[in-house]
Amino acid sequence: MAYEQITSHLKNIVGRSNVLTSDEDCNVYSYDGTSNWIHKPDLVVFPTETRHVEAVLKLANEHRIPVTPRGGGTNVSGGSVPIRGGIALVMTRMNKILSIDGANLSARAQAGVVLMDLQVALAQKKLFFPPDPQSFFGATLGGVINENSGGPVCLKYGVTKQYMLGLQAVLPTGRIVEFGGSTVKNVVGYDLVSLLTGSEGTLAVVTEAVLRLLPMPPSRKTIVALFDDLPKSGATVGRILDQGTVPAKIELLDNWVVKSINRIAKMGLPEDAAAMLMFECDGTDEVVAHDSRQVIEICRKEGAVHIIEARDQAEAQLYWKARSAGFAAIFGAAHTVLSEDVCVPRTRMAEFIERVVAICRRAGLEVTVIGHAGDGNLHPSVMTDARDPAHYQKAQRAVEEIIEAAVEFGGVLSGEHGIGLEKQKFMRRTQDPIFIELMKKIKGIFDPNGILNPGKIWEDRSC
Repeated sequence: MAYEQITSHLKNIVGRSNVLTSDEDCNVYSYDGTSNWIHKPDLVVFPTETRHVEAVLKLANEHRIPVTPRGGGTNVSGGSVPIRGGIALVMTRMNKILSIDGANLSARAQAGVVLMDLQVALAQKKLFFPPDPQSFFGATLGGVINENSGGPVCLKYGVTKQYMLGLQAVLPTGRIVEFGGSTVKNVVGYDLVSLLTGSEGTLAVVTEAVLRLLPMPPSRKTIVALFDDLPKSGATVGRILDQGTVPAKIELLDNWVVKSINRIAKMGLPEDAAAMLMFECDGTDEVVAHDSRQVIEICRKEGAVHIIEARDQAEAQLYWKARSAGFAAIFGAAHTVLSEDVCVPRTRMAEFIERVVAICRRAGLEVTVIGHAGDGNLHPSVMTDARDPAHYQKAQRAVEEIIEAAVEFGGVLSGEHGIGLEKQKFMRRTQDPIFIELMKKIKGIFDPNGILNPGKIWEDRSC
C-alpha cells in the first residue's frame, strides 16, 4: 500500500487532526530527552482511545510498518527515538485518570497521564504513587511503566514494578489484552504485568494501568549534610542504613552540582564542599524525629562539615527544587553531555566514585556525579562536544570504562533509564547470551513481525 493510502487510513482511524506528516512536526518527535540520537518518523499519530491503538497496530502489522510508542519524550536512553522511521505513536492525548479508589488503595489511569497531574490528584485524597523520576513534570505514566522508572523515593518504596496491579495493552498484532487485575495479591499464571513493566515499548503498547497506591506519610523532614570528601559522603550512606534507618530519599551531589545550585537557586551553600547528601525522612512524627536524629548523628560522626535542617516543608521544597535544577544544569554545561545511569552495590559506591573521578582525570575530562545514593544508582555525567571528534571519542571511551567498572563492582548497566539505543553494545559484553536469546524469543512471541519499537535493547546486527 502506498504511503498516501497508509496516511489516509490512519486519518480515518484517529481523525485528521491526530496525524502529523510535515517535516517540522516529525522533527519534534525525532529525539528524546538528550538529543544524542535523532531520527525522524515518517508520520506522527495521536490515538485518543484504545480502539485507535488497536486499529493502528493492525494496519502497521499488516504492512510491516515500524511503530515507536512515545509518551512525553523525557527518557534519556533513546528508547522513544523512531530509529527505523515509520509511525511515532504518541500517547499523550490518552490522558484521563479514570478512577481513584481510596478504600482499595488503587487507581486506574490512561497511559498518557502526566505523572505530576496524577500525583496532584492523588494528594487531594492523601494518597501517592511512589515512583518519582525527576522528569515527573513531563513524564507520562506509560513511559514510567515502560522504563520501570525509579527516582529518589525508591530507596524506601521501590520502583514502578512494585506498584503495578494490572495493565490494559495492545499487542503488535492489534489484539487488546488485560493483564493482572486490581488486587494486591494475584498469582494467577505468569506475572506478565512485570514482564511488560520495563520492556521499553518493545512488547506491547500500554493504554491503561491499574496502580497500587500508598497513604501519604503524615510527616516529613529534609536534612542536608556537606562533606569535604566525595567518597566519604558515599560511605556515610552505608553507615546510616547499617543502623536500621531507612530514609525515603538519600541523594548525592558533588561539588560541581553544589556550585550550580548556588548559581541557579542562590541557596548560599558552602562552595568548598566536595559533596552534599540530601535526606528526606518520612512517616509519623515520632518516626521522623527518630530517623532524623540518627541521620544527623551519623553524618557528624562520619565527618560532615556542615548540616542543615529544613525548618518547614516550604524550605524543604526549596532544597529539592534546587536539586532538580542542579541536575538540569548538567545538560546545559556543555554542547554534549554523556550522562550515565549505572547501579552498584551500596558497599562499593565510594570505591566506584573514586574510580569514575580517576578515569576522567586521566583522560583530562570534566565529570560530575549525582545520584540516588541510597540504592547505589549513580549518574556520572561527562562533558564533551560531539562537534569535536577527538574529544568526543575520548569521552565515549571514558564512559565505556565507567560502565565496565560498574559491572566489575557487581553492578548493572542501568538502574532506571533503560537500555534503549545507548547501551546495546554493552548487553552482549556483560549479559549471559542465553538471557539475550530468551528475550529475543519472548519478543518473537509478542511481536512476530518485529514492528514494535525495533532496534532497541539488544544490538540488532542485521541492520
